This record gives sequence, C-alpha cells and structure tokens, in this order.
Amino acid sequence: MKEIIDIVTAYNKAVKSCKKTALATVVLVEGSAYRKAGARMLITEDGQLTGAISGGCLEGDALRKARMVILQQEPLLVTYDTMDDEDAKLGVGLGCNGIIHILIEPINDTKTNPITLLSAVISSRGYSVLVTVFNVTDRKAPQPGSCLCLANGKTLSNGLEQLIYKHELLEDAKNALDNRHSSVTAYEAYTAFVECVNPMISLIVLGAGNDAIPLTKIAAVLGWNITVVDGRSNYLTNERFPSPNKLVIAKPESALESIELNEWTAFVLMTHNYNYEVAFLKALLPLHPSYIGILGPKKKLERMLGELEESGTTITERNRETIHGPVGLDIGSETSEEIALSIVAEIKAVFSERNGHPLKYKTTVIHSA
Repeated sequence: MKEIIDIVTAYNKAVKSCKKTALATVVLVEGSAYRKAGARMLITEDGQLTGAISGGCLEGDALRKARMVILQQEPLLVTYDTMDDEDAKLGVGLGCNGIIHILIEPINDTKTNPITLLSAVISSRGYSVLVTVFNVTDRKAPQPGSCLCLANGKTLSNGLEQLIYKHELLEDAKNALDNRHSSVTAYEAYTAFVECVNPMISLIVLGAGNDAIPLTKIAAVLGWNITVVDGRSNYLTNERFPSPNKLVIAKPESALESIELNEWTAFVLMTHNYNYEVAFLKALLPLHPSYIGILGPKKKLERMLGELEESGTTITERNRETIHGPVGLDIGSETSEEIALSIVAEIKAVFSERNGHPLKYKTTVIHSA
C-alpha cells in the first residue's frame, strides 16, 4: 500500500510541475523474480522514479521504454526473460531466474486514468481489487491496461466498457474481493491480472514513553496508519511524536471511542502502567482484534489475564491466540530501537500469515501467488 501512496503523491507533484508520466506495473511473473506481480513504479519524463519493479536491475531499461511510451502515448508490454542470454544480464545482479512481464502505461490528464484507480484503493477502508488487462501473445495488439477498481463498495472503470469480456472480468474481480485472493485469468487473447490489495495496517500504540518513539518511526517508514494513545498530555505531543497520524489523550475506558477498529488493526500495550493496561485490555478483548502485543515478561501477562478472569471478563481461545506477550520476535533485542524492530517484524509476520523464520530454511518460493 505504501508504494501506491508514494506513487499517487509523486504523480500529483508531477502534474503541478507539468511533467508527463508513465506507470510501470509488474503484471505477470513466471519463475523467480525480485518483485511479484503488483509491483509498480511511476516514471516522469525527466527520469524521476517512484516505487520499484525490481531490485534495480530493470529500472534503467524500463525508464528508456517509459520515455518512449510517454512520447507515443501508447501502452507497451515489456518482457524480461532472465533465463535468456541477453536479458539475463539485467537480472544477474539479483540471481533472477524467471520471466517478468511489465506493462508500461502513459498517464493522461483525464477524469479516469490508472492513477485515479490507485487513488480509490488508498481511500478504501477495507480490501480492494485492481484489474490490469494485457496481451502477452500479440505485442502489436492494444494493451487495455489498468481498467477496473473495486473499492468501498463502488466500481470505478477506465475503459472497461470497451472490452467485450467486461462482464466476465467484473465477475472475477468481485470473486477476488470476496475470496481476498489475486489471480491471473485468460480471456480469449487477453490476460487479466486481478489483484486483491490488502488494507493498510493500523498500529495503535498504547503508551507515549520514550520506547514508543522508535516504534512509531519504524512503522511510519512502512507507511502504516499510526495512532498513539496515552492519558498524559505532556508526553503525547507532536514534538515527541511527529510520525503518527493521530494522537489520542484519553483514559483507558474511553480510549477506544476514538479508534476505528478493523481486522488489520494491531495494538501494542507499552505504557509501563499496569493498571492502565489492565483497564484498556478489559475494554479491548471483547472486540477481538487481530493482534494485541504486550510489552513485558510473560508473568505480567499471566497476572493481567488472571485478574481479568477473576473480575468476570471472559478470555476466549481466540483472545489467547491473538495476544502476543512478550511482544516481538526473538532477535536478541536490548535497546528500544531493537525492541521496536522486533515488534514491527512480528506484526508484519502475523498479518502476512508467516512464521518469521529465516528465509534460508524456506523450501518453497518466497513470493507465493
């Protein structure tokens, strides 16, 4: 999501500077590649790049082709075969061993264009779907490109009405939204990359102590939506926390009133105030958030849950599965910055449904379809 936000921001700046742009999207990967389908990069006519379609080995050639696309105002599908002797030179720096199809589209200043669709994804409060159509068999045929977005219960199209298979395409997009799974589907001579885009992770940090500052900074680098909650106004200031999107000064019982909770919301309790955290946890548990991280030793967590149960709070098995205490991955953290890194890594692993183990022991591909 952060890449999409960066691209839309860069596009708006380019428009203000009267610069022409093109959007490069990885639409299909066969074999191994540094980035999977859905990776994007905005290119301006003067060579500024935002986002990435590889680890740096393809960007230079894509820039040259994007300038041609901007000049001719016609989409272009480019294929890099890193198993081929010639194209392998581009992927040798990463050890790529696959075929990467990248669609480069000119961005016209019209009411609806690919950037309009990306903007709709950013404004979505939940899952959304982007559809990009291309012709991989006939490079001279028209490349429809980014043509559909489903977000916030609305359908936004960009040239969809011109496609004879539009009804099938729309139905597959709706299925992808329901199943929350991306796919690549063939329609006659054309192929569609139907991409389900996950919502932005929302991080709610309970506590405005010094150790919360690096946590918000690292989360901000990832583009997460950050809220810091504390009852102390002298701690919770913009000077101390310039990164978060929202600062909430509240007592534990009323703090949740200012928070919009969804399945991509993660809570981290690090107030160093036992009673405050117990009161907040009591109000939070019935809402069944996807992730609750609690800073401190396991004995502290067991004591908290024990007191809550004694006072009549029901601790479900689902609650216990989503509570992470001590919070974070075991990476030998000592400093507040290292602890923040381990917390962010664990949250990312949980929402990606990964175990956080070293990649060297992974026996399958890194990027699954």
